[in-house]
This record gives sequence, C-alpha cells and structure tokens, in this order.
Amino acid sequence: MGKLVVSEFVTIDGVVEDPGGSEKFERGGWAFEFERGEEGDRFKLEEAMASEAMLLGRVTYEGFAAAWPSRIDEAGFADKMNGMPKHVVSTTLRDPEWNNSTVIDGDVAEQVAALKRETDGDILVYGSVTLVRTLVQHGLVDELRLMVFPVVLGRGKRLFEETDGKVALQLADVRAVGPDGVLIATYGPRAEA
Repeated sequence: MGKLVVSEFVTIDGVVEDPGGSEKFERGGWAFEFERGEEGDRFKLEEAMASEAMLLGRVTYEGFAAAWPSRIDEAGFADKMNGMPKHVVSTTLRDPEWNNSTVIDGDVAEQVAALKRETDGDILVYGSVTLVRTLVQHGLVDELRLMVFPVVLGRGKRLFEETDGKVALQLADVRAVGPDGVLIATYGPRAEA
C-alpha cells in the first residue's frame, strides 16, 4: 500500500502561492530569496528519489510539464521527475503530454484511495493546494512535509483557508536547514486517543 506524502513550500503566514515566481503573483518568488542549504537540497532530492509516483493538480502539473521534460541534471532529479508515473487530477485535461502521465477525474477521493492501494511506496504531491485540501479532508494524507520559509507575505493563496472540519496532526520531525533558518516540519495524522 502506498503512502501519500504532501510536500509544500509555505511562508510563516501559510501562503503557498507562487514560491518560484513563475505564476505572476506580485509577491511570488519568495522561496528563492532564502538559502535552504545543502541539507535542504538533499532533503528535496531524497524525497523525490524515494517516491514511486507523483499526484498533482492540473495547474501544478501544467507548470511542471512545461519545465521538467527539457531539464537534465547531474543528481538525477530531472530524470526521476520525468521518468516516474504521474497522476494529474483534472476535469478539463484529456491528453497529458508529459510522459508517464494519466488523468484522474470523477471521484477524486475514491480514485486516490485506489491509487494508494495499487502503489508500493510513496506517492508524492507537490503544490496542488486545491487537491491537497481535498486529500486532507478525506483523510488520505499519510505525511505532510512543510518547508517553512521565514517570510510573511500578508496575502496570497494559503494552504488551508477554510475547511469542513478540524483536522488534527501530530509532529513527527522538525529541523532547521540552511543559513536563513528554513524549517522542515513533518506531520502525520494524529493517533486517536
């Protein structure tokens, strides 16, 4: 059975919008204003290398599909991103062009639960905030990894704005990486008392 791992870049005030600066958000690009250091880079590489598949929302998928197919790197990150199976949740996308991509439409919770049953290893979700909210609400997230950057943006799309109910999490690990104090906080579902 697969483990669903959500990995997000987030500000101290919970903003996840446009960390790389490619989405034309006026305050975008904030993740590249801070040094996460060798340990932070290694964490992201190991996270990808340990994954068997990716699950993405359409907007994140389209951004990745535009950027990754032409990339080559010595560490093998680009090869991993391009080679692993990718599942994109969309009601509008029909023929994904990025290799090893399939579309999930219809009942997202049901289909993602089936994907978890059929996958051995980690299923990695990058970005995809609308999808992540759905996955959390349906109890499908096994691990939430937040790379918290020391900045307050004051506005922008937040990871969790309004939810249908309370979701309790349990801290599994936290550490600071890089000279700028970027935090990696890992949460899992809170065990029932």
